[in-house]
Amino acid sequence: MADSSVESASFATQANALLRKNLIFQKRNLKTNIGLVTFPFLLCILLFLIQTLVDNELDKASNKCGCICVDRNGDGTCETVCGIEYSDLDQVGTCPIPSPSEWPALLQVPAPEYRAVRTDSNAFPDLPNESCRSTGSCPATILFTGGNRSLGQSLAGSFFSSDFPPNTSDVLNTFANIISGSDTYTGFTNFLEPAFISRQPMYTVQPQCAPNSTFFVPIQIASVTIRQEVRCVQGVNLWRDSSSVVNEELYNGYRQANVRTREINEILAAYDFLDTNENNFNVNVWYNSTYSNASANSASALVRAPRSLNMVSNAYLRFLRNSATQILLDYVKEMPKPGTKLTLDFSSLLGALFFTWVVFQLFPVILTSLVYEKQRNLRIMMKMHGLGDGPYWLISYAYFLVLSIVYMLCFVIFGSVIGLTFFTLNSYSIQFLFYFIYVNLQIALAFLLATMFSNVKTATVVGQVCVFGSGLLGAYLFQPFLNDATFARGWIVVMELFPGFSLYRGLYEFAQYSLEGNNMGTDGMRWKNLSDGKNGMRTILIIMFVEWLLVLPVAYYLDQVVSSGSGVKKSPLFFLQNLKKKHLPVLQQKLSFRRQTSKVFVQMEKPDVLQEREKVEQLLLESNTGHAVICNNLKKVYPGRDGNPEKLAVRGLSLALPRGECFGMLGPNGAGKTSFISMMTGLTMPSSGTAYVQGLDIQNDMDRIYTNMGVCPQHDLLWEVLTGREHLLFYGRLKNLKGAALTQAVEESLKSVNLFHGGVGDKQAGKYSGGMKRRLSVAISLIGDPKVVYMDEPSTGLDPASRNNLWTVLKRAKKGRAIILTTHSMEEAEFLCDRLGIFVDGAFQCIGNPNELKGRYGGSYVFTMTTASNQEQEVEKLVHRLSPSAKRIYHISGTQKFELPKQEVRIADVFQAVEKAKSMFTIYAWGLADTTLEDVFIKVARSAQSFNTFS
Repeated sequence: MADSSVESASFATQANALLRKNLIFQKRNLKTNIGLVTFPFLLCILLFLIQTLVDNELDKASNKCGCICVDRNGDGTCETVCGIEYSDLDQVGTCPIPSPSEWPALLQVPAPEYRAVRTDSNAFPDLPNESCRSTGSCPATILFTGGNRSLGQSLAGSFFSSDFPPNTSDVLNTFANIISGSDTYTGFTNFLEPAFISRQPMYTVQPQCAPNSTFFVPIQIASVTIRQEVRCVQGVNLWRDSSSVVNEELYNGYRQANVRTREINEILAAYDFLDTNENNFNVNVWYNSTYSNASANSASALVRAPRSLNMVSNAYLRFLRNSATQILLDYVKEMPKPGTKLTLDFSSLLGALFFTWVVFQLFPVILTSLVYEKQRNLRIMMKMHGLGDGPYWLISYAYFLVLSIVYMLCFVIFGSVIGLTFFTLNSYSIQFLFYFIYVNLQIALAFLLATMFSNVKTATVVGQVCVFGSGLLGAYLFQPFLNDATFARGWIVVMELFPGFSLYRGLYEFAQYSLEGNNMGTDGMRWKNLSDGKNGMRTILIIMFVEWLLVLPVAYYLDQVVSSGSGVKKSPLFFLQNLKKKHLPVLQQKLSFRRQTSKVFVQMEKPDVLQEREKVEQLLLESNTGHAVICNNLKKVYPGRDGNPEKLAVRGLSLALPRGECFGMLGPNGAGKTSFISMMTGLTMPSSGTAYVQGLDIQNDMDRIYTNMGVCPQHDLLWEVLTGREHLLFYGRLKNLKGAALTQAVEESLKSVNLFHGGVGDKQAGKYSGGMKRRLSVAISLIGDPKVVYMDEPSTGLDPASRNNLWTVLKRAKKGRAIILTTHSMEEAEFLCDRLGIFVDGAFQCIGNPNELKGRYGGSYVFTMTTASNQEQEVEKLVHRLSPSAKRIYHISGTQKFELPKQEVRIADVFQAVEKAKSMFTIYAWGLADTTLEDVFIKVARSAQSFNTFS
């Protein structure tokens, strides 16, 4: 069989054509694109306005270091003096502190409701009963273990002094001589001890507590003196057999480990004396850091550990010397600090969640754009005119990448210009790398999901759910695990395999570094920080990069093997096949033909249809033929759904179409014409059989067939914002037209379909009438001299003048090419088609030129006469005298139609009989007509449908 010799457009030419079309398309959608790119700008402005409002509120005098007016010279001149001594408790945090206060060292004492008691999971008999929690009388427990139990008990027994109530005149000395503590949260600095400004009571740990053992201590903070309540709590020392038992008990009572069961048993402190003796002091100390872990920045929070060390050190000194020997821990003190400003970095505080939504917002835009092209069959339309998958993927990916990069650049630049520390403090190179890798992954994911959708609305909903779901899951599921130091880091990495969590983690790291940098006056994230074990940026960069490399080829593979609007799906192992297959040898074609024709039709085929089948069989045995299209036993069966049986749409169609011929397919709605066209144009795969177009098999070489094929679909597939000329330029380039040849072909195409004059060709297709769109679709199908053209009802919606002009164009276009045309217009079929096939219930009922069909199925005249109703019998007698076999086919109110077999009647006899009848009764009208093509079509269709119903 002959192969096509027409050179197809190269990869670069196809890519250039699609790029030019896309650039024009995006230019026409400039407002939409500007809106998309400025979307992050508007969000940054919103953040800026909120940040400004917050800063203005925080900049009020009540939030600044306190000031007074002082007349230093006595001349009435007022000089403003600010300082911590003039400030209240809400202002002191912003004051300079050249000489910080001396704060007593405290223990982290468990709150009364969390002190250790006997529970189901912690059933040590030496712990108090749970009933003490209701009265608030539970003791504070200290655990100890070691190699020498008696020594350990001796040391633990001297932890607490019994000096109660102490002297309250000297605050530091008071707290240095007693074991005191608090259940308040610790801070990030020690300029102000939270225990003294929390308005909550403190505790002193004693061996025993007398009733009403509460006292008050005056505490001076800046210019304010407060009375701090101090309550006595009993301290209990309990021995455990090993450090592993201590570890288990501490973990079982840990607040976050037992948040579900609420069996919280907090321990004051724990000690392992190891091999301590008179000559060796060796001890491990567990301190209570429960409350410091409640903060997201717990790694930076202070812990109250110095007093725990002081307790055990004094106990050992008393063991070596005497009970009066001790090391006095008077106070702890912070480094001096300058004056600060109360700030709240709103952008960093909301950064992870808010910016996840901003960045992820591009995902549904890309996804719906890809699905839209499939739903509207625009992609398959481009593919049928020669656009390969490679250029389509390259240009589409490049466009979305450029759009994403511009979007992210605007996002970062806008945020930086208005001064959001989320952007300004973190390294721009790290930000660029992070966003670049992520947007590539996001585009690959959009291509992957696009293969699974064929409806834009569904894709839009899923895309938006992904956007908001990822942000909310990141904030309320992923981040709590991220902040939990006890949660396995390996599982964090597993969760980050979900791209939404990878994005959230990266933005979370940026937010934390900018928040800390803003609070501490330091830089944000730098490259050196990526080596920090607590920084997850390096891990997610690797994860996203690897996922991108994996998702992109998987998306391309699924696009080829999943049929969802991009054409016939390929075999799952298509990549193992040769890209350019050689045609089967003649012997293999014979064998293939025998396999395909092994099934015998139950329905008897007509002689002309059988003759066409035999012609196809003979052509398949020839090595070279001039036929453009050869269909061999082509079948299409749609599977049954929802309890309905399977639908046999095309029943073993065989057809041979030479070059230069226009073949018309006539048939009622639902006959299978569209299914046949869909198989020939690559929209669906044949259930069995095959077809050869220009010597290429539609099952294996559809991509090569597309380069020599033109299609005018039943519904116009056009871009509303492109002009008629731009459509033709795009499809002309796909047909490998260039330069002057392209310009000339476009001009001639516009003129041929009457779209050239008056600037009509330069108007956007969305402004065309239905007829103008139809003419443009015909012009597109003929651009580039395709060798095979499929036209599905090309003249639908055209006015008579335009229709006649279009017929003239198609008549000329037959030269050198094969045209398959479907129509419901008998006049069109008779004018354009060299041969016709009447297609009913999935099969040809007859094939031949119009005159042959009229002669074969129309061997009668149609005689029509209108008379008075009471003279109808006279008319019948007249007709039967002319033709005894005549049949009445129509009768209404005096008007009758009869079929007169041609062999029984002469036209001259009819005229003579009518002239004679006029003298006998009144004849209002009469006529004699030969059989039309419409009569043939109706007769064949009815006969076939009656046969199929009966069978």
